Amino acid sequence: MSPRQALWLSISAAIATIALKAGAYWLTGSVGFLSDALESLVNLAGASFALLMVTLAHTPPDAEHPFGHGKAEYFSAAFEGMLIFVAALAILVAAGERLLHPQALQSLGWGTTLSVIASLINLAVARVLYRVGRAHRSIALEGDARHLMTDVWTTAGVVVGVGLAWVSGQHWIDPVVAIAVACNILREGFHLMRQSADGLMDRALDDNDLQRIEAILASFRPRGCSFDNLRTRAAGAMRFAHVDMRVPGSWSVAQAHDLADEVEDAVLGAGITLDTHVEPIE
Repeated sequence: MSPRQALWLSISAAIATIALKAGAYWLTGSVGFLSDALESLVNLAGASFALLMVTLAHTPPDAEHPFGHGKAEYFSAAFEGMLIFVAALAILVAAGERLLHPQALQSLGWGTTLSVIASLINLAVARVLYRVGRAHRSIALEGDARHLMTDVWTTAGVVVGVGLAWVSGQHWIDPVVAIAVACNILREGFHLMRQSADGLMDRALDDNDLQRIEAILASFRPRGCSFDNLRTRAAGAMRFAHVDMRVPGSWSVAQAHDLADEVEDAVLGAGITLDTHVEPIE
């Protein structure tokens, strides 16, 4: 499955879960279920924007963006983080009003059933997004998957809180659970915003990628060259590296150039675009 197909699946799931959770709120009057429905609205907006950014990220390089558009995916994470903060504020306002004016809950059986079905849909889609996101190294998909898993745990907390409010007759438990949900959503929003900022600042590749590059470079050393000053960066799903390749000064330009091409092609086979800078080994 491609990243675009996975995000279309996420959009479809968000629409379905909004309908289910809105139905749960309409049946019960629970602000806990309302908070859950509002977070699903964030899921829909986030998945839609992620689809736009993933499409942009996969457009070919052009004269104004010679290194491609891979960083567009980080804007998706930042946008979703912003929406999360807005949703959390709306939940806090609704929960605060209900805390001041408690209200009895109704039709919990049907409302809970609808909410649980929505949560199972999110769980299934999150697993797909995780798998496709890791396969394609897409931060937009992985961010959407993490948000959906937060939604799953949020629903679980809401169901427990609403159940406790109904069993105990203490209606204040419902808005308190909604406030806890909002705090959890804020935590996820902060995580996404930090991840987005980290990516936009050209974070280095992870240890596995570095070890893979170093192993490839080491395989060329017996041919009389050496490497140093390795630098790496990620731009969404794209990965880049730069290294100084030192060769004997007696080599011709053509000989050094041919070896540099071999090294770059070998690293490109690992999915990383390498630029080499040739220097005399002396």
